[in-house]
Amino acid sequence: MQLIIDGNSSGQGLSLRNKETPTGGTFQGPGFKVYARWRPLSLSEQARAEIECNTIQHSNTNMSVSLASRPESGRPRSWKSAPSFTHIFEPDASNNDVFETTVAPAITQVLSGATCNFFAYGHSGSGKTHTIIGYDYDRNENLGLSLAAARDLMAALDRVNAACSADESGGGQSTFGIGLRLYELRKKSAFDLLNKRTECFVREGPDGQTHIRGQTELLDGGKVRVRPIVTRPCWTLEDLRRELLTALELRSTGSSTVHDQSSRTHAVLELEVVNKELLEARDLVIERQSELVPVAKRATDIYLEESMKSLIKTPEGKYIPNPDHPLDQTRIDAAEATKSEFEARLRAAEDNVTTILASRSHPSLGGKFVFVDLAGSEYFDAAAGAVGRNITPQDRQEGRQINSDLFALKEVIRARALKQTRIPYRSAPLTMVLREHFTASAESSSAMILTISPSAEQYAATVNTLKYGNLVGVAGGDQAGMAEA
Repeated sequence: MQLIIDGNSSGQGLSLRNKETPTGGTFQGPGFKVYARWRPLSLSEQARAEIECNTIQHSNTNMSVSLASRPESGRPRSWKSAPSFTHIFEPDASNNDVFETTVAPAITQVLSGATCNFFAYGHSGSGKTHTIIGYDYDRNENLGLSLAAARDLMAALDRVNAACSADESGGGQSTFGIGLRLYELRKKSAFDLLNKRTECFVREGPDGQTHIRGQTELLDGGKVRVRPIVTRPCWTLEDLRRELLTALELRSTGSSTVHDQSSRTHAVLELEVVNKELLEARDLVIERQSELVPVAKRATDIYLEESMKSLIKTPEGKYIPNPDHPLDQTRIDAAEATKSEFEARLRAAEDNVTTILASRSHPSLGGKFVFVDLAGSEYFDAAAGAVGRNITPQDRQEGRQINSDLFALKEVIRARALKQTRIPYRSAPLTMVLREHFTASAESSSAMILTISPSAEQYAATVNTLKYGNLVGVAGGDQAGMAEA
């Protein structure tokens, strides 16, 4: 692999192992940055051909990449991107190297209340889960981006809590911690990994917002509760690590042609700055919703009952007023008044959450990291049969949904980057869920880390991943030019 400065290919080539100061080291606010990360060759790949790669550093600080593969049989293949990548990580880069360049600069933004989203996209076995979650939880340099972010965010909140302790008068209500949420998206359902992998459903409510709700629970007194995705408050890093690792044991995995532990779902991990006041206010909203359901149902039942009693059907099939049972409007109005009272209680609870977030006892409250480990882009691959993998109808259905989700995500990113008036969030469950995070605040920003393989056998998958990232990088960075086909 070779690094060429300012597009001057006649200059001296520098190995990617020359530790230049990476671009993207400061967070630049709204936008969509794209990074690429080469994984090392596996032991089984080291005796085989490797993709030829040149990386070009352009004067606008972005990078482009050109690839070539010369198979033993068949025509040589090549591809070149536009200058659309913020940084390209060499194979020996550690998770900590990636974290310091991509995520660490966003800590200050989250501490200011912003939402920052990070996606890992690539072929199964290219290092997505290793990058976002990691497998070695005892060494800082090997922590995945999410745990490293939690570590630094918790350390910052510890300093905030220490500074505020002298003014503490709310019985711990103002102590800040991290609210952890972790769930999988599979087809059109979400599975809450912090609640025994309970199946939840992605729905758009009458308010236009996306809601992820679990099964309906019938409670005493006729109350009906539908819980959202569980938020697990963590007040120490050890609490968070323990909760996360326990939840990850429920992560659904399937076989793939590349990586036996490849995820067949999208995993969404949220780290939100919370305090007890905010958590209790949100719990009260759930309680008020459960109280409203039976009251609203009773009001509807009374209206239907009175309407049916007040009408009779003539032999000609027409409905006329029933003289023996006039409409009891007083009864209907009383039920509607009770319903309005409970609706007002719910609105007050919702307004209280909004007020708590707006009042910001500290600017960090509500700030959030969102990490998305996207399912393998090739999960449904026509070539899979060539290596002996049996494709079941369920595999085909899941593969179509994964590909639909990834296409929808690409279109949303493009539309947002191009400032289009209509953003197609409703195109897929994945983008419906991510809508809240993309639109959380004016300071919300996102980045994508492409994970790619240097093995010549994975050339097509690597090029497809880079093409996707190139498209996003061109649009997100407002770059001119397109990649060569």
